[in-house]
Amino acid sequence: EMCIRDRFKNLVLSMSHFTAEERKAFIKFVTGSTRLPYGGFKNLNPRMTVVKKTGTDKSIHPDEILPSVMTCQNYIKLPDYSCIEVMKSKLKYAMTEGQNSFNLS
Repeated sequence: EMCIRDRFKNLVLSMSHFTAEERKAFIKFVTGSTRLPYGGFKNLNPRMTVVKKTGTDKSIHPDEILPSVMTCQNYIKLPDYSCIEVMKSKLKYAMTEGQNSFNLS
């Protein structure tokens, strides 16, 4: 099982490979806004929180689960992906395909 430090590190590594447009999409995905406040992530209020996302169906492998967010709280839930490539792929999919939808998670 991946610890929170590794999950956060992999998230940052994934983001470091994003294009400018993908970074903008990520910010919108997590915060609901296309821009960070002056000063960047450190000035988000509330602070961005990264937690482990667990599925209710234990037979589903984490690599099959998309990340989810609570934009009002700048809260991102990430499954324990098997590798950074899977995390990057799932993030990109969720950021683009889920951009205009609203679901409770």
